[in-house]
Amino acid sequence: MQLPPILDIEASGLGRGSYPIEVGFVAADGDLFCGLVRPEPDWLHWDPAAEALHGISRELLRRHGRSAAWMAEQLNERLAGQTVYCDGWGQDYSWLARLFDAAGRRQSFRLDDLRRLLSEAEAQRWRGVTEAVRLREQLTRHRASSDARVLQLALGEIKN
Repeated sequence: MQLPPILDIEASGLGRGSYPIEVGFVAADGDLFCGLVRPEPDWLHWDPAAEALHGISRELLRRHGRSAAWMAEQLNERLAGQTVYCDGWGQDYSWLARLFDAAGRRQSFRLDDLRRLLSEAEAQRWRGVTEAVRLREQLTRHRASSDARVLQLALGEIKN
């Protein structure tokens, strides 16, 4: 089974007003892409607990973040026409919509819930398998491309 592309987003926090600050994905061929997103002037929400989890500071975004337009172009170019999966569809969908809205662009790929690929029995094993993959691969850093890679590897293990 060829594994599908998996996307993950780190954000300024959860809930109303939050926005994407890092987008990463692992392609079907295993190639990784990740980039920091510089907040738009009206993106003000910031949750220190989220920063403690992902380790991305406002200063890091100011120095190294790219514009929403740049990120939207990269995602569209690299993922055009594909169905890309994520494990937090409700949040990731809204954060991508916010990114593409700020960029003034339409998404050229479809985002879907990774859980659609799992049977009920596989879904019950999902958390344990992802934790085992994270430990085995030593991907302990909670960042977008690392998380996407863990999800893709776990999907491969569950499906084989």
